[in-house]
Amino acid sequence: MSVVLEEISEALKKGKSKTVKEKVQQAIDEGIPVKTILDESLLKSMGEIGVRFKANEIFVPEVLVAARAMNAGLALLEPLLAEEGVEPIGTVVIGTVKGDLHDIGKNLVAMMLRGAGLEVIDAGVDVSTDKFLELAEKHNAQIICMSSLLTTTMEATGEIIKEMEERGVRDKYKIMIGGAPVTDEFAKKVGADYYTPDAATAAEVAKQIVTA
Repeated sequence: MSVVLEEISEALKKGKSKTVKEKVQQAIDEGIPVKTILDESLLKSMGEIGVRFKANEIFVPEVLVAARAMNAGLALLEPLLAEEGVEPIGTVVIGTVKGDLHDIGKNLVAMMLRGAGLEVIDAGVDVSTDKFLELAEKHNAQIICMSSLLTTTMEATGEIIKEMEERGVRDKYKIMIGGAPVTDEFAKKVGADYYTPDAATAAEVAKQIVTA
């Protein structure tokens, strides 16, 4: 790996957004292929962060600053990747369900999904069935990720899935759900495809879905 790619990786792991941005620009200026910069510094390092997060070696604040650093680098690469016709591996719509305004967990999952090479359409919080489906249709998503942090809003997940069945669109998307009160048993009960207990696992599962 070239020196500048190593420097990007190290800066990303330490959450140094400014350094990542400067070094990504340096790599571009040196003529390193954009896809190489993406794969061998940003995505690779974010993958390592995910592994360490799952192993409880680092925690949410460290992941968030690393993800912000990754996003600073991505902002420079995305227009160049689009010019070269480099496509994301898949598209995910993510949001916190209607009635729930929590977003830290959702934001963390969104960042890890981006770190896995997916395009992420963030619907925000308090998201209705209509909004989820409108965005999924518009962006040709393969996955809808729903987050709920309250026991009182968990049931909205099931209602959205039920409504999707009634509209005849349930089979178009894989449904992933998560959040503090959510369990695998609950996911099965409401008819979701996957429950993931943390952001790193969500990114792994989503990647498997779109590359299967």
